[in-house]
Amino acid sequence: MQNVKGTCDYFGREQAIRQKVRSTLTELFELYDFESMDTALLNELELLTSKYAGGDEILREMYQLTDQGGRRLGLRYDLTIPFAKVIALNPGIEFPYKRYEIGKVFRDGPVKKGRLREFLQCDADVVGIAGPQGEAELMQLAAEAFRRLGIPVILKWNNRRFLGEILAAAGVPPQEHLSVMLTLDKLAKIGSAGVLAELKEKGLTPDAVCSLTELLDMEALPFEELAEKYKLAEQPGALEVAALQRLIAGVGLAAPCVFDPFLSRGLSFYTGTVYEIFDASGAYASSLGGGGRYDAIIGKLTGREDIEYPTVGISFGMESIMALLGERPVREEASGVLVIPVGEYMPQALTAAAALRAAGIRTAVDTGRRRLKKTLAAANAKGIRYVVLIGDSEAADGRLRLKDMPQQSEELVTVDAAIARIAGWLHGSP
Repeated sequence: MQNVKGTCDYFGREQAIRQKVRSTLTELFELYDFESMDTALLNELELLTSKYAGGDEILREMYQLTDQGGRRLGLRYDLTIPFAKVIALNPGIEFPYKRYEIGKVFRDGPVKKGRLREFLQCDADVVGIAGPQGEAELMQLAAEAFRRLGIPVILKWNNRRFLGEILAAAGVPPQEHLSVMLTLDKLAKIGSAGVLAELKEKGLTPDAVCSLTELLDMEALPFEELAEKYKLAEQPGALEVAALQRLIAGVGLAAPCVFDPFLSRGLSFYTGTVYEIFDASGAYASSLGGGGRYDAIIGKLTGREDIEYPTVGISFGMESIMALLGERPVREEASGVLVIPVGEYMPQALTAAAALRAAGIRTAVDTGRRRLKKTLAAANAKGIRYVVLIGDSEAADGRLRLKDMPQQSEELVTVDAAIARIAGWLHGSP
């Protein structure tokens, strides 16, 4: 037996770390007042292949199937289109509406480190906020998430509308904007020479190629200087960039949030701000997450393209985060309590464990079949702080022997006293 290529089973320490990442993100989503959502894995193929969906590359990688009724279906390849479907089908939802979802998605693409065919996405989206507040709040959330995970990051951001304004000023015809954006987005991978070679193959005018060559040399220029050079300060995209930049500076995110005028992910999808998150050390090249503003999709799915639903979202890639944490492991949470029956006292051990669990304390019960010395050594190796022993004297007295493993001390206590001591330790009391 073997796993299907691009799929994995998770257990033990790796699953514990995945749960740590997931719980960190869930806690933050809820702190930021996002509501949990769970969308369908199976969707109509027509929805997933619509021109408002994920672009040609993703559609080629989509898993397609037919049910017994002959209906053409597909497995979701992201969490955004199913979310947009929910909003389109439920016109009574009150805006602004904030949702998060953590769930599996499927893409039949190349398999490499940090990229599988069955993988977990962790998304947060907000509908109904047209200004830069939505983007700034999601950037705050991302910065805090990676701070809690102990991963220094750089969040690169841009505005698709502003980049289009630059290209228009450089003499690139509108029908070539998306193609040129794709090429400019490759700068980090193929360098200036490679980008210029691709641009020259697109049939652009010599003046346009010359302007784009100058633009490549200005990659590191601040937004203000770019806007001034191309006389764009009052254009809609430039105004959006300026508004978001002020908010980023105002909330203290100017250092990790870096403006990148060539970033242009999701060309068939995003309408304004786009951003992508990277390991600040550069040791891990793939993206750890990303997102942006997509104001047009929900209205188009409803068939009312004249109605705009201002929407912005972010997605965290669990597999990329785990690939990085494999090299920089996070601290595992302390283990719970182990109850050990010494002799024929399993009923008393299970009763004590039930009381501890009722108090919210994670508790395991040993089989009592190994030598006590080996059981205690194993508990110590796992980092278990407290062990509860129940033998002849403890059972006769109706109490428990509570052993503090690091302190190598023990005392005879009631169940209530044991719960109070352990709960105090779990909540940080001395």
